[in-house]
Amino acid sequence: MNTKKVAITVPVNILIIIDTISKSKGLSRSKYISTVLKKNILDERAQLLKGAYDKVFSDASIQAEQLSTAQWFEEAGKKGGQEW
Repeated sequence: MNTKKVAITVPVNILIIIDTISKSKGLSRSKYISTVLKKNILDERAQLLKGAYDKVFSDASIQAEQLSTAQWFEEAGKKGGQEW
């Protein structure tokens, strides 16, 4: 993995907690912070994506179109001669 060194300022009490947890997990401070950041970033991205989907599908016209399409698909296979 490509990495780049960055400098951040962290309150001392948070750094103590980071060091305690990273030691207990057998990780370097840097690895632990990277792991936590990655998890939080992925969670945030998932929330943003969910929010985008929720916004789109809360639109009444899109809901009606989705329902109509689902009902069409349900009916599509009920007639004889449709077997593959």
